[in-house]
Amino acid sequence: MSVEQAPVQRADFDQVMVPNYAPAAFIPVRGAGSRVWDQSGRELIDFAGGIAVNVLGHAHPALVGALTEQANKLWHVSNVFTNEPALRLAHKLIDATFAERVFFCNSGAEANEAAFKLARRVAFDRFGSEKYEIIAALNSFHGRTLFTVNVGGQSKYSDGFGPKITGITHVPFNDLDALKAAVSDKTCAVVLEPIQGEGGVLPAELAYLQGARDLCDANNALLVFDEVQTGMGRSGELFAYQHYGVVPDILTSAKSLGGGFPIAAMLTREDLAKHLVVGTHGTTYGGNPLACAVAEAVIDVINTPQVLAGVKAKHDLFVARLEQIGQQYGIFTEVRGLGLLLGCVLSDAWKGKAKDIFNAAEREGLMILQAGPDVVRFAPSLVVEDADIQEGLDRFERAVKKLTQA
Repeated sequence: MSVEQAPVQRADFDQVMVPNYAPAAFIPVRGAGSRVWDQSGRELIDFAGGIAVNVLGHAHPALVGALTEQANKLWHVSNVFTNEPALRLAHKLIDATFAERVFFCNSGAEANEAAFKLARRVAFDRFGSEKYEIIAALNSFHGRTLFTVNVGGQSKYSDGFGPKITGITHVPFNDLDALKAAVSDKTCAVVLEPIQGEGGVLPAELAYLQGARDLCDANNALLVFDEVQTGMGRSGELFAYQHYGVVPDILTSAKSLGGGFPIAAMLTREDLAKHLVVGTHGTTYGGNPLACAVAEAVIDVINTPQVLAGVKAKHDLFVARLEQIGQQYGIFTEVRGLGLLLGCVLSDAWKGKAKDIFNAAEREGLMILQAGPDVVRFAPSLVVEDADIQEGLDRFERAVKKLTQA
């Protein structure tokens, strides 16, 4: 028996929700592939991907099938028990990466929280209570919990919530000398995004990551890569560390891992993992069968030579057209990023106007993102069809043309 649902509209948000978000004026209600429809039936092309989450688009049959099958078996048993999907997913992640052990949780912030706690616990056990300092990059983003938001190098997110967590230092990204000056025998971890996502889609330089690896080795510190946004094929490799050839001690993944279903993972080696003994860390929902079954389907689809090669080919399509639009209309100075995580850096005349471009694109039936006020960000499905890329970029060009002629 179906229950009649009361109609809701965008105005309800302002009546019932905490006002920490400012969502768009329309409500998406259905998606298929890289197309989305709103309440009025209007169709949009999705180049936002739920902020780099919908890695296989909307309603991908492999994910719908995995979720439906598992939903009819087992939803939740808690971590008093283990479950088959979690074990299968852990095996697949270990087989595909440097890792030997996996911890499952529900969000990127939780994965980073676990990573930072593990780094401090390893240092405490091995070297004592004085080795607890974490070095992170300015303009980084690692989550919204009190610990992770303080590790993130953006004070606009961490100010106003009482005393800061101590023992955290921030240095400029891609500045190896600054990192070298900050590392000491008190450093327990260096935490970096291989590509700064929220900080403007800014890729790390290879020499910087190699230097960070060497500094950690020389100072008995752990190298943590936050691959919440860059992981699961987004860069054209399964994880961005594989693109650079620099192996971390701890890696965090979320966003694309579940293709839209909430799940996250912290990956590490066995010699480090053993420091989280029974009772030292946990999560009620982490590793639940529904999430793990979906994530297992995600990795089965993505971790193939065809899909990963396709990401690189689609990258080239996007970059060529975006650079042409940028030059023709004088709106971008640079298109940067890896794979299908792309950032268009706005020219001086358009600095601070990323939101205007977001709004103009929406009026043309295109969903995009921004990464701060000066960068327009694209994070589409990794299997977005070439015809959708062309049509979406046609819509984007129409939006840019109207803006620049206004």
